[in-house]
Amino acid sequence: MIDILERIRNPKYYDKIVTAEQAAALIQPNDKIAISGFSPAGYPKAVPLALARRIAKEHFQVDIWSGAATGDVIDGELAKVHGVHRRYPYQDNKKLREAINNGESLYEDMHLSHMAQQVRSGFFGSLNWMFFEAVAITEDGNLIPSTSVGNSPTYVAQAEQVIVEINISQPLALEGMHDIYEPADPPIRQPIPIVHAEDRIGTTFIPCGWDKIKAIVPCDIPDAPRFLKPIDEDARAMSIHLIDFLKQEVNKGRLPENLLPLQSGVGSVSNAVISGLVKSPFSDLSIYTEVIQDGMFSLIDAGKVNIVSGTCISASPECLQHFYSNIDQYRKMIILRPQEIANNPEIIRRLGVISMNTAIEFDIYGNVNSTHICGSKVMNGIGGSGDFARNAYLTIFCTSSIAKNGKISSIVPLCSHIDHTEHDVQILCTEQGIADLRGLCPVERARAIIANCAHPKYRGQLTDYLNRALGKKERGHEPILLGEALSWHQKFLSKGSMLDEGQK
Repeated sequence: MIDILERIRNPKYYDKIVTAEQAAALIQPNDKIAISGFSPAGYPKAVPLALARRIAKEHFQVDIWSGAATGDVIDGELAKVHGVHRRYPYQDNKKLREAINNGESLYEDMHLSHMAQQVRSGFFGSLNWMFFEAVAITEDGNLIPSTSVGNSPTYVAQAEQVIVEINISQPLALEGMHDIYEPADPPIRQPIPIVHAEDRIGTTFIPCGWDKIKAIVPCDIPDAPRFLKPIDEDARAMSIHLIDFLKQEVNKGRLPENLLPLQSGVGSVSNAVISGLVKSPFSDLSIYTEVIQDGMFSLIDAGKVNIVSGTCISASPECLQHFYSNIDQYRKMIILRPQEIANNPEIIRRLGVISMNTAIEFDIYGNVNSTHICGSKVMNGIGGSGDFARNAYLTIFCTSSIAKNGKISSIVPLCSHIDHTEHDVQILCTEQGIADLRGLCPVERARAIIANCAHPKYRGQLTDYLNRALGKKERGHEPILLGEALSWHQKFLSKGSMLDEGQK
């Protein structure tokens, strides 16, 4: 309790301290609850667990709004007791995914940069509660975030009442790493004054006030970060291909020697790609991204990067402990922003970000599927990939050319679900190679993708499909044999779904 009292910097409000069970008892059926956290870092833990235990006995549901993915103590535990009525804007939990795909829980998959403004505009109705993980509360009742920011500034501002978890497992040294800025809404919005990745434009705390804080809950449960798969040969090959590509862009005068600010998506493949830059000739790098993963810490340790801007620290367990042990050094290099700013199209376009994200599959014309298996079963969600893909200086998508031990081709005639159209995709990369689609017509794109990205096992089938589509009497601008293209997915579905593999 002593640690908690030291982190509540106004003793007049010690009487707001309650147990997690007492806080969870305040929630009513059908309440809309927003939570701090992003992918999964800085999320509340004690109160959601207590709420799940209560729901198991009383059998009701609530809506959950987040920044992005959360820890299993939220999505997983609430889904187990059938407690999630509606969820947005992103998830990556196996149990909740099952509930969504069987229709038990309602889910809107959203661009992450859109959520905050839509909440402020009232698109989803009034927000009853905000569950927020803090490292401290200031004398004036403002909140110091922990390892993420996400949508928390907007949720705190819009919620009727706030429950704060003070997590003593999160170091107080996190204070000062955050840059909290919430833009005004149209028609009075002004330009966001970020012109370099290292620019700070806001406060180090989230405005709240004691009147809005209904309860304060002690917590000592640490973040449960995701385990990243070891870097395999496919990921290593993709990293080599991309580094060679970036070297060529520099040699052609299309990129400066220190590149442009880098963005890398969530997961093992994206982490492997960014990790490959450690041994590259590039230095003096900057990163403007959403999720700060292991590879970015490796770049800092190697002296390759000057600034890392994101909305959360979502490292592996080993890397997270390394971060905590060296936090005084890292705090000079890392800025944590709201996702509305980290993923903001205006800033992404202004900085000229190089965007690198992961696909489930892409088709021969350059459309990318990031979210659904065989067109209908959601995996996780689009996350921030669309925010960056549409607005980046260079947009790159990576995936292994095959899945399920070669039973499935990740390059198909036509994506079963399209998240990123051919208009937003410039570079595709697999372990086989890179297809540069800039300036190419659809047929030229198809030939480049098949030749450079498809696995040899499927290259002949894809070439045969393209040739027959070109042979139609009315081939059109983008030749498609629609029935046959869709049958690919039915054929692959019979060989086993990828849903049990998780996000690539």
